[in-house]
Amino acid sequence: MDDLQFLSNLFDKELIDRLKSVLDVQFVRLPYTEAIDILMQSGHKFEYKVEWGIDLQSEHERYLVEEHFKKPVILIDYPKEIKAFYMKQNDDGKTVRAMDVLFPKIGEIIGGSQREESYEKLMNVVHERNMSEKELWWYLDTRRFGTAPHSGFGLGFERLLLFVTGMSNIRDVIPFPRTPQNAEF
Repeated sequence: MDDLQFLSNLFDKELIDRLKSVLDVQFVRLPYTEAIDILMQSGHKFEYKVEWGIDLQSEHERYLVEEHFKKPVILIDYPKEIKAFYMKQNDDGKTVRAMDVLFPKIGEIIGGSQREESYEKLMNVVHERNMSEKELWWYLDTRRFGTAPHSGFGLGFERLLLFVTGMSNIRDVIPFPRTPQNAEF
């Protein structure tokens, strides 16, 4: 607590209250479609236009968390067109089994999805999106030779540090900063 108080005094006077606010509250679980409806009906002027099918921007995510619900939000069932080809489609044929956890002052802190385990369904998506089977052979082989239903998620470690420390710029918490034009891949 001494360290948190130090960081609060130095960077963000509301840090400790914000940390406690995510511990003491049940997160909202909300389908993407309902989030879009809330954003469109909010009357708020966003820099980026809101409509079904867009990839939500940080301003949209933060509005939902900080202004509308005033607590963390788990968004589910994103449109298939804006997500990776390997995400499992829902029965509606329009959305996928994906989720993002949104936090105050951050936006997305965790992203995850169920992966498509069916080789045939995965191949259909590859063809629908005009993707190269030749370039994806290694991934397609993970399904061709058998797999089981599975999911995965990723926690943005730097975003977590940003949230926990109260710093305002993510560059201040990145242990190994990347320099543009200096990576081979």
